[in-house]
Amino acid sequence: MASVLFVCTGNICRSPTAHGVFRHLVAEAGLVDRVHTDSCGTHGYHVGDPPDPRAIETAGRRGFDLTDLRARKLRHDDFDRFDLLLAMDRGHLRAMQAITPGDARGVSRLFLEVLPAGGPTDVPDPYYSGQAAFDHALDLIEEASALWLDRIRDGL
Repeated sequence: MASVLFVCTGNICRSPTAHGVFRHLVAEAGLVDRVHTDSCGTHGYHVGDPPDPRAIETAGRRGFDLTDLRARKLRHDDFDRFDLLLAMDRGHLRAMQAITPGDARGVSRLFLEVLPAGGPTDVPDPYYSGQAAFDHALDLIEEASALWLDRIRDGL
C-alpha cells in the first residue's frame, strides 16, 4: 500500500483540494485498496473545519467531492505513516523539513515538481483572492495529481 499526504498551511484550500482530486483519480484507476490519501496543514488554524466553501464549490464543478474532509495539523507521526508527503509550496516544504524526524520513513517533496521544467514550483494560495485563483490552483492540482498517480502506479 502506498500512502500520500498533501500539506498546505491551514488545510482548507490547496491540500484538501489535492486530497480530493487525487483520491478521485485513485478511485477511477481502481487503486483504492492500494493507495491511501490524506491532507493536513502546517498550522492548526482550522482544525476540524471543512474546506473553504470556495474550494468545495470549485472542485465540485469539476466532479471532485471535498465535503467530507476536515482540517487537521501535521503531526510528527505523519512522517512515518506516509510514504510521500507533498508540500503545496516551498514554504510548506521548508516547514516540513524543519520538523522531519531523522529516522522518518516518509519522503517530503514539492507537489509541483512533477510538472515540466520551467513551470511553476508552488501552488498559489487562493484564499485571499477571487474565483480565478481557485480555478488556477485546481488546474495545477489536477495536472500534478495525474502525474503523481502515474509515478505511484509505476511503483506499486
